[in-house]
Amino acid sequence: ADIPVIPDLEDVQEEDLAMQVAAPPSVQVNRVLTYHDLDKDLKKYAAFQTLDGEVDLKLLTKVLAPEHELREDDVSWDWDHLFTEVSSELVTEWDLGQSEKED
Repeated sequence: ADIPVIPDLEDVQEEDLAMQVAAPPSVQVNRVLTYHDLDKDLKKYAAFQTLDGEVDLKLLTKVLAPEHELREDDVSWDWDHLFTEVSSELVTEWDLGQSEKED
């Protein structure tokens, strides 16, 4: 009487899965601070000038590079051009080393 039975396909109602959509994953997005925001916060809050209440970071904060000095233009690399450039530099160094040995 308590023996489980595998149901026949006719007995099982077909579910229409085509119209069901899975819920999207929920991800908490934290706002990423810009360099400008970090600079303002660093100058604004004195709490950033000490670490664990013991280490004085004032010297470090005085010599940090400003944002405009850290920005670099995006340069695309061409594999053939880069390989040729590095190869020629290595050959030049090798030739200079050989000429020094001969002298």
